[in-house]
Amino acid sequence: MMRSRKMKFIEMTVFKNDMDMVLEYLGKQAAIQFPEADSTGDNAYIIRIRGLLDRLNGAAVFLGVDLLSETSSEASASDGEDFSIPGSAEEALAEKICSVIENLKERITKLEQEKNKIRETFNEVQAFSKMNMPFSELEQLSYLTLRLGRLDTKEQSALREELGDRAVIIPLGETGRILAASSKKGRFALDSSLKKFSFQPVAIPKDNTGVPSEMLVSLEEHRKRLEKEIEVINIEKEQLRQSEAPNLRQLFLSWNTALTIEVIKSKFTATESLYHFSGWTPAETASDISKDLFKLTGGRVAIKAYSPEELPSVQEGKEKVPVAMKHSTFVKGFEGVVLSYGAPLYGTIDPTPLVAVFFTILFGLMFGDIGQGFILLLAGLLTSARGSKVFSKFKSYSTPLISVGIASMIMGLFTGSIFTIESLLIAPTRFITGAITGNPVDRILHIMPMASEGGSLQKMLFFFGFTVAIGIILNSAGLLINIINRCILKKYEAAFFSKTGLAGLLMFWYALFIALRVIFGGRFEWFDFLGLLIPIFCIFFGPVIWRIISRERPVLEHGLMTFIMEGFVEVLETVSTYISNTVSFLRVGAFALSHAVLSFIVFSFSEMIANSGIAGSVTAVLIMIVGNIIIIVLEGMIVAIQVVRLQYYEFFNKFFVETGVEFAPFRFKNN
Repeated sequence: MMRSRKMKFIEMTVFKNDMDMVLEYLGKQAAIQFPEADSTGDNAYIIRIRGLLDRLNGAAVFLGVDLLSETSSEASASDGEDFSIPGSAEEALAEKICSVIENLKERITKLEQEKNKIRETFNEVQAFSKMNMPFSELEQLSYLTLRLGRLDTKEQSALREELGDRAVIIPLGETGRILAASSKKGRFALDSSLKKFSFQPVAIPKDNTGVPSEMLVSLEEHRKRLEKEIEVINIEKEQLRQSEAPNLRQLFLSWNTALTIEVIKSKFTATESLYHFSGWTPAETASDISKDLFKLTGGRVAIKAYSPEELPSVQEGKEKVPVAMKHSTFVKGFEGVVLSYGAPLYGTIDPTPLVAVFFTILFGLMFGDIGQGFILLLAGLLTSARGSKVFSKFKSYSTPLISVGIASMIMGLFTGSIFTIESLLIAPTRFITGAITGNPVDRILHIMPMASEGGSLQKMLFFFGFTVAIGIILNSAGLLINIINRCILKKYEAAFFSKTGLAGLLMFWYALFIALRVIFGGRFEWFDFLGLLIPIFCIFFGPVIWRIISRERPVLEHGLMTFIMEGFVEVLETVSTYISNTVSFLRVGAFALSHAVLSFIVFSFSEMIANSGIAGSVTAVLIMIVGNIIIIVLEGMIVAIQVVRLQYYEFFNKFFVETGVEFAPFRFKNN
């Protein structure tokens, strides 16, 4: 039976001194889900940890170190040994590394700012270098304030420190002469600082026009000197990145662990010496957790486990038991389709295996081509765990891509299509079909009717009938799951007397029986009235019948007229729903036909162009490539959407009347 894992509710009491290692163990195992609880707020230690993590993250960003690549939640579950509670030594190391990197960042920032100001000053001065006017008057046209004079070389560094980024000081040779430049807004601060350090202005003769050449030379030399200093620091930065990247990742990982533990602890009930907490865990892991924690704490832990039915909150419907699903690799790849709609209720049927099978079949039917299917298969292999690291972010799509790729290739084998080319498989198909049936054919399955191929229209209609048959199977599976689920939840009225219960299923099946009998030459008989009338009667009078069986009063809960109207609407909706749900699967054949038509257009157009010489052959190849890309990307997306739609509206709607809670265990991850 397709059921989710059995769950246990465990309560623990742990000494405060043991709490960190207990939570560290639980976080590594990722096997317990704590109930939602309000935190009491960040304490001083949590605030300090957050500050340290911010500094570590800032240092990593500056060095270009990707912390996330090593600290994903998946890594936390599989590489538990990398996690440890940091202590004073780790805090001191983090402080040391952050200080070194922050100091380097400050140095390079200052140099970059100074270099930019030098560049601006040089460009501004150069713009006026050849103007035939006194140097003293250039300031009126420029946005800069320029001061030329002498200052003791020992004072220049102090002046530069005081001015900071408000001005730049450029030495002009080794004679103590300097050029000071600032914006117009900063001229008063510049003049004040220059006066404080006994700056001696140098008077430039009035007949000296333009900018002194030594000024431009000094600006350029100073810019080059700054660039060399920046290059040296960048080398130092790269060396730091190489040496400290592992430490940054490990420290970030450890302090994230510490933060997670402290935040979790703030939500637990605590006394001066004890912590008390509880949570959900899969039943098969409960005993292992108990044994490991007893061993880890030396027996200083009290653990009690309960079955869900023992909890009053579950019995009264106030709390939902988390649903943990356990699937094979193939089925697990399709969990996202189910969970995007909602998790099944605990204890009910898990539809994921059926979703995996029908998703694969329906996609393959609508997207049949060996070559295009191979591209999907290749994409699935590249995004798998053993595939390319470039596509590792898409690994959740790996299994579905591999599955639908193989299904598309199988369907392409039946239709004889390889990258829209239908002539390549004619010879082997004729040989195989001739050897098996004695009647060789060009292709096994004809989706698009062709005038040159007799009987292809009939074969296409058979294919459409086959897609409807798949719809009937999927609809029936949904109804059977709903009946079983309702019985499990002890909602027997809905299980037997509703449109999606046993009465609706019997009406659906008997209507199909009549349709098949008529198609194969039979006729409508008198007993068919009874076959349809009995389930319709149960649907119409279901509420009354159930209230009589369960001895609920009054029998007509909302009155006679309301009962008649509700019953009539229910029967009408039942009939229309089953007709639309069944006919809806004709879209599978329709999309398969549209895929065949689009492939035929691409192939025919490229074949027509190819007959016009060498240029035509090249163009034909381009048309084939572009056409296949469009089909794979555009139509592949459309087909995927249609398959998901069929799962949601024709399958899930039968039994997903109430969703459960997905099991989300506590584990270490980035905060």
